Amino acid sequence: MASTIQSSGVGSGLDIASIVAQLTTAQGNAQTKQLTARKTDLDAQVSAYGTFRAALEALQATLPALKDANKFQGRSAAVADIAIASASAEATATPAQYTLEVQTLAKAASLVSAPILTGTVGTGTLSILVGGVTAQITIDGTNNTLAGIAAAINSAVGNPGVSASVINTAGGARLVLSGTKTGAINGITVTQSGGDGGLAPLVYDPANGNTQLTQSQAPQDAQFTINGFAATSASNAVTGVITGVTINLLKPTALNTPTTLSVGYDQEGATSAIKNFVTAYNALITSVKALSSYDVATKTGGTLLGNTTVTSLLGKLRQLLSQTITSSAGGVQSLTDLGVTSNLQGTLDQSESKVTAALTGNLNSVTSLLGGKNGLAAQLDTVLTQYTQPGGLLDTISKGLRSGLADVSVKQRALELRLATYSATLTKQFNAMDAAVAALKQTQNFLNQAFNSINGTKNSSSSG
Repeated sequence: MASTIQSSGVGSGLDIASIVAQLTTAQGNAQTKQLTARKTDLDAQVSAYGTFRAALEALQATLPALKDANKFQGRSAAVADIAIASASAEATATPAQYTLEVQTLAKAASLVSAPILTGTVGTGTLSILVGGVTAQITIDGTNNTLAGIAAAINSAVGNPGVSASVINTAGGARLVLSGTKTGAINGITVTQSGGDGGLAPLVYDPANGNTQLTQSQAPQDAQFTINGFAATSASNAVTGVITGVTINLLKPTALNTPTTLSVGYDQEGATSAIKNFVTAYNALITSVKALSSYDVATKTGGTLLGNTTVTSLLGKLRQLLSQTITSSAGGVQSLTDLGVTSNLQGTLDQSESKVTAALTGNLNSVTSLLGGKNGLAAQLDTVLTQYTQPGGLLDTISKGLRSGLADVSVKQRALELRLATYSATLTKQFNAMDAAVAALKQTQNFLNQAFNSINGTKNSSSSG
């Protein structure tokens, strides 16, 4: 029969529940404190290593822009008259200045029908040819209105580059076919076959002298000159004329009034890449200081104070950042030459003027220092990868911490079960004691009553 927990003993008058609770707490107090302290320490380490890892990954994320010469040696392109054109450049572009004059922009073809006064047009097959690509559109009794024909063209599988619409004019509804591709090669040809012949008004076949549709805009190439040399393009987004440069033509220039196209090194991108690296490195140092500092006033240290994993990595990073790379041609062979120096706090200072001067006068040298297989960025990436990669050092540490937390959890659960058993045992024992005391009291009361009865009889006899 299960024991009953009583708040106070019936026989003894003791607060059994309170006594049992206090004894149980005292029994597990030492181990509970030990396990709680261990869990708090492990949780702090998990958090600290998470912060440390995030700082390392943020630093590592800045390295590709330094390591890849094409990204670091970016190019910029600009047009003096931004109303005429805009431009962009890839790393393969050669810095230079060009004159640009635009005669005509590339245009797409546009055809329009005569007014269609009847609700239905006709049935058959429309063949639409654009730039050597043909689409066959079937027109039957379900789509033989202008709106139905336009919808059929727009949804046609393999549409070669035509957008169809209907405009309602004073003379009646008209079908408009607009090319989606510019350039003289992308003229639109429309023929019809089969059906009831009602599609004849929608034919545009100039090669065979059949032009029922009117060409409202002829397709044409863009015509322009670069440094006075004529060039054409089917698109207003011009590529291939200047290696690595894309020119977006916007409007013709005034006659004999060329604008200037300038291609140069993208110093802003390079400067930003260096600045991002310095910022991320300084954030790492600041983070590590917070995690490994010692407070003299409170005599407490950071979670990672004296941690060899952290101190070892920082030592490697400082050694790499202070080295001189003699294979770097020119006058920039170290971060100091570049204008990036270490200060007394262990962080990096960046001199924008020295960085700009180095990029202007020694870009190839700067690229060799930071990029390539043996550059600083590649060496830093190799070191950081040992810590941040899956299965790397930080993953191993994290696995150990998680294992420790799991062990603490198991021991806490075992302690809870043991203390529950201990509490139940104490409760049973105290209840048994209380029951014995109650029985003794009952016997005492019985005996007291018996003695009192005997004494009362004797007194009565004496008085008689």
